[in-house]
Amino acid sequence: MLISPSILASDFSRLAEEVKSIENAGADLVHIDVMDGMFVPNITLGAPVIKCLKGKTSLPFDVHLMIEEPIRYIDDFAAAGADIITFHIEAAKDIKATIEKIRSVGCKPAISIKPGTAAEVVFPYLKDLYMVLVMTVEPGFGGQSFMPDTMPKVKMIREEADRVKPDLHIQVDGGIDGNTIHTVTENGADVIVAGSYVFKAEDRSIPIKTLRSAEK
Repeated sequence: MLISPSILASDFSRLAEEVKSIENAGADLVHIDVMDGMFVPNITLGAPVIKCLKGKTSLPFDVHLMIEEPIRYIDDFAAAGADIITFHIEAAKDIKATIEKIRSVGCKPAISIKPGTAAEVVFPYLKDLYMVLVMTVEPGFGGQSFMPDTMPKVKMIREEADRVKPDLHIQVDGGIDGNTIHTVTENGADVIVAGSYVFKAEDRSIPIKTLRSAEK
């Protein structure tokens, strides 16, 4: 299991310190949500901020692009220091080309699907991916409640991946805490995004250890 705290829930005025705090607390990745105000109704941060953070931690950068036509910005985010680049299947016109572009710049490609998107849409691409992200809330804002009806999709993707790409990671994002973690791991998720649950804790190591304790 990999724990990827989302800095969307952090104190942006102390971003470098916040990232360092989750590294010290035992996180495996830094989840960075990039929103353009078009694909989702919110705007967060861009490549220049990611570039500034890159030298502040040794954790890999798990960059989640919630933007229209993500292929336009792959070069920028790779240059800024992204290690994993996740894009939404609903936002890209050419899925194959976007995956190939991410790989060509030396990053690991991943696809995300919204709660209303069927699991089967990612099946044709599983062999080419490092990870699939199943959103367990509607993308755009942090602090939402977990949507348990997304779990059958996680299970379906895990079963198909076991058949065609056994080493595929399945990530979940939205409303994950000490109560919901068991449900997502039981259905096959192995990369856990948690924002508020981690960053609202005074000692970030406690929620991270709680999440990791659910590992099978």
